[in-house]
Amino acid sequence: MPYSSSLTDKEWEIIEPVLPQKKQTRPPKWTKRQILDGIFYQLKNRCNWCDLPKDLPPYSTVFWHYKQWRETGVIEQMMTTLHGKVREYAKKNKVDNPTNHRLRLQSRIPAMRVWILKGSAHKSVPTASNGTWR
Repeated sequence: MPYSSSLTDKEWEIIEPVLPQKKQTRPPKWTKRQILDGIFYQLKNRCNWCDLPKDLPPYSTVFWHYKQWRETGVIEQMMTTLHGKVREYAKKNKVDNPTNHRLRLQSRIPAMRVWILKGSAHKSVPTASNGTWR
């Protein structure tokens, strides 16, 4: 069941090339798209990691990937890529009214993802050992 925070096919096409490609020794149980849906769900709803819905990957898997991708700069690279798409769209479709501009961007390309990721890039994350916020 998709959530409002779930990636669309168009968003996935933009983000997928940014994600690291790992040599696979066995097929993964969860796709990177499902893991990103879990990350976006948590960031959008501000729930505890352990409160992710059961149809998303386990919170430990989602949190581990989130932490790894933040530390290696993948989240930052996603933000840069998404910002580039927003600017590209804005140049193609010049809009005089800033309010309409923002609404159009959010409805047509993943501007919401930029906002969510931007907010998460500078926040502290729970420690793995005790789950408390630093």
